[in-house]
Amino acid sequence: MRAALRSSSLWIAALALLLAFGFLGSRGIWDPDEGRYTNVALNMLDSGDWLNPQRNDDTGHWTKPPLTYWAIAASVAVFGQNTWAARLPAALSYLLCVWLAWRCARRLQPGTETTAAVVYATMLLPVGAAQFMTTDFPMAALQTLAVSAFIESRFGTGLHRQRWLWLMWAAYAAAFLAKGPPALLPLLATIALQWLAPSPHPRRWLLVLSGLVLFLALALPWYVAVTAGHPGLLRYFLGAEVVERMVSDKFGRHGEWYGWLQIYAPTLLLGMLPWTPALWRWARGLPARLRRWRDPAARRADAPSLLLTLWLLLPLLVFCAAQSRLPLYILPLFVPLALLAAQQRHGEGRTLPAWPRLAAWALLLVALRVASAYWPTHKNAAEWSDAILARHPAPVAEVVFVEDMARYGLRLHLDAEVEKLSLLPLHQSRFNPDYDEDLATELAEAEADVVYVAKQALWPQLQERFTALGYRATLLGAPYRDRVIFQVQPQATP
Repeated sequence: MRAALRSSSLWIAALALLLAFGFLGSRGIWDPDEGRYTNVALNMLDSGDWLNPQRNDDTGHWTKPPLTYWAIAASVAVFGQNTWAARLPAALSYLLCVWLAWRCARRLQPGTETTAAVVYATMLLPVGAAQFMTTDFPMAALQTLAVSAFIESRFGTGLHRQRWLWLMWAAYAAAFLAKGPPALLPLLATIALQWLAPSPHPRRWLLVLSGLVLFLALALPWYVAVTAGHPGLLRYFLGAEVVERMVSDKFGRHGEWYGWLQIYAPTLLLGMLPWTPALWRWARGLPARLRRWRDPAARRADAPSLLLTLWLLLPLLVFCAAQSRLPLYILPLFVPLALLAAQQRHGEGRTLPAWPRLAAWALLLVALRVASAYWPTHKNAAEWSDAILARHPAPVAEVVFVEDMARYGLRLHLDAEVEKLSLLPLHQSRFNPDYDEDLATELAEAEADVVYVAKQALWPQLQERFTALGYRATLLGAPYRDRVIFQVQPQATP
C-alpha cells in the first residue's frame, strides 16, 4: 500500500512540475497585466524602494498592495531579468494549490486526495493561469492555505489547533497584502459553517482575538505606512479600489446586469476541463443536498461537504454581485471545485482515467503553451522590443507612448523606463492617473535615448504639436502595428 501511495505521489508531482515549469519562459511578457506587474517589480528592485509601488519615476501605482511585486522582484533578483523568473511566483502558487488540494481532500474525505490533486493539477484555468503573472494566483494560494489551516483546526486530530488558526490568520494577512479585501472572501464560508454546523470543540474567543491581532499586525503596517506618507491615499483605496469596483462599472469590466453570466459561466465550464462533467453532476445533486441540510443534525454530519459548498458558492455570489468582473477573479474557487469533483467521482465509484490519457491531456496543455509563444498578438512586449531595437540599435533609456496603451512589458525586455503621455495637459486623478504626464512636460525634461511611439493616424497632429513646441520628430523605419516609432530633437535655431 505504501509503495502504491508513493508511486502515485511521484506521478502527481511529476505531472504538476511539468505543467508548472514547462516552457514557463517561452512567451514574452503580455501587456497590459503582466507588463504592469513586472514593470512595478523591476522599478522596486532598481530603486530599492520596496514600500511605494511605481509605474516609473513620475507616477505611483496603487491599484494593488505590494506582495506580488515583492515576489516578482525577489525572483528576478535571484534568477535574472527574464520571463521565466517573472512568472515563477505564479508557477509556485499553482504547485502550492495542487499540494493543498491533496491535503484538504485527505482531511475532508480520505481516499479522494489523489483524485483531488490530479483534478486541480490538470484543470485548464489553473494550468493557464500558472503561466500568467498577476496577483490572482498568489492570492488564491494564500487563501487556500488559510482555508486548509482552518480545516486542520476544525476537522483534524485536535493537536495544535491554536497553531493552525494562527497560520490561518497569517495566511489571510499575506493574501490581504496581495490583493486587499477580496482575500478575505473565504472567511464567509468558515463563518457560515460555524453558524450552520457549530464546531464540537468549545469556542475559544481569546484564540479568535489573538488571531485577529496577528492578522492586523501582519496586514496593516504597509497600509499605514503608505497612507501616512501619501495624504488622500486611504480615501482612494476605499473609494476607487473597493467601493467603485463593487458598485460601478467605472473600470469597464463587464458591469452589465448579465456580465456575471457572460464572464463566469464560460470560465467555470471551460476552465474546469476535462472535469466539467463532474461539476455538472454535482450541481444537479445540489438541490437535494440543500433540502437535506435543513436538518441541523444532517449539517453537522455533512460538515466537510457543507464547507466545500459554502467555500464555492458564497464567494461566487459576491463576485457575481460585484460590477467589476474578470475570469481570473474566480481562480481561487478552483480548489473547492477540484475537491467537489473528486468527491463526486468517488461517490460514483469512478477512478482516475488511465495515466496515458492524463499524459496525453498534459501534453496537449503544454502544446497550447508553446503555441501561445507564437500567437500573433499586439500584447507581446518581446515583439515590441524587437521592433524598437531593429529601428534604434543604440541603447534605449525610455520608451514613451503618446495617446496610446503603454507597453510596460518593455521594462523587462528592453530594461527601459516606460511612460504614457497625453498630447495636451489634462486634469487627472492624483493616484493612478491615466497618463504619466503631458507631451510638453516630457520634452522639457530633455532626456537622452528616448524613443516615442504613437498611432499612425495621430502622426499629422503630433507633427503640428512638436512644431508648436519647438521640436521636430524623425521617424525610425516603417510603422509597426499601425504605430509610428520616432525620436524627437529641438529644432535648429537660425
